[in-house]
Amino acid sequence: MVEITQELIYEVLSKIQGDVLHLKEGQREMRHDIVRLRNDIHIVQGDINGLRAANVEIVDRLDRIELRELAEAQARFEPHP
Repeated sequence: MVEITQELIYEVLSKIQGDVLHLKEGQREMRHDIVRLRNDIHIVQGDINGLRAANVEIVDRLDRIELRELAEAQARFEPHP
């Protein structure tokens, strides 16, 4: 059976400490990546909202044009004084 010495315990604890530091570094990188993704998502949401607003404006203009065309077509059949 292996004798457990302080040097062996120190060596194992040093390896564990290195592994923990490596995990913390990876976690920090993941956190930064998530923040970047979150910012990208907000930018895309802003772009989508802008496109929706532009679409609403186009639909409103189209509705006004159609109403005007219908009114002009109806005016042809109404008697003029």
